[in-house]
Amino acid sequence: MEYTGVEWRRGREEDAVGRLIARTSVVRLGPKGVRRAPDRLAVEEPLELRVDGKPLAVTMRTPGHDVELAHGFLLTEGVIGAVPDVSSARYCDSVDDEGKNTYNVLDVALGPGVPPPDPGVERNFYTTSSCGVCGKASLDAVRLKTRFSPAGDPVRIPFEVLTALPDRLRTAQRVFDSTGGLHAAGLFREDGTLLVVREDVGRHNAVDKVLGWALLQGLIPAAGCVLMVSGRASFELTQKAVMAGVPVLAAVSAPSSLAVDLAEEAGVTLVGFLRGESGNVYANPERICPAQTP
Repeated sequence: MEYTGVEWRRGREEDAVGRLIARTSVVRLGPKGVRRAPDRLAVEEPLELRVDGKPLAVTMRTPGHDVELAHGFLLTEGVIGAVPDVSSARYCDSVDDEGKNTYNVLDVALGPGVPPPDPGVERNFYTTSSCGVCGKASLDAVRLKTRFSPAGDPVRIPFEVLTALPDRLRTAQRVFDSTGGLHAAGLFREDGTLLVVREDVGRHNAVDKVLGWALLQGLIPAAGCVLMVSGRASFELTQKAVMAGVPVLAAVSAPSSLAVDLAEEAGVTLVGFLRGESGNVYANPERICPAQTP
């Protein structure tokens, strides 16, 4: 199966999406005793990403939106920067015992003149669903240079708009409601308008899917936008924001020290512990307009 041109922009991945939730049986313990009950799990499957037929990375992800995931990953690794940089994306070479396509191998063909990924991008063929940096060929390869610097973005965001985003993100988490087992990322305009939400077992995959969607929609660099994540703000998520030209990264939990250092250096406004009516701004606070006090 191959996706090209307008098919990417319409997000046509129907054949690969119908495996988001798995059903199982659990033993529930509680005040009323022991009983067996049905339960739902978020599906986790490997995706092998190939570039021009050469294996590049394997990540554990929630199936669906794989073309967005591949575009977002290649964008945030500095391999591509625009839609024409990819000529096609095709599922291949992965079948189950019955000979059916598992949609777990995606081969991306780069456009004419686009250089192949630098060897430093290789992930030793495996990344866990919680840490995309683990397995980098070298630590030096982590600090990538962006072609879409957010440092000069003049956007200003009212704090009351920012504090409303976690609830809007949570409301849009369709699969989380059924399983409770997924991270989420969302891209919002400066007025709080939701552009897209993606869920995944891996927080870095959720961000890649969002940024891949933005790339395919012609919204990279993501000027004037807020990237909202449901967990903590790690170094890698901050790096992905930098690579996509996102001026504001907000998280419901804590940032890491490296995330703060990178955000300060790259000109990203980094907000953590965004809960209720409060939040901490760790870097470049000038973009946040404080709420009016009585």
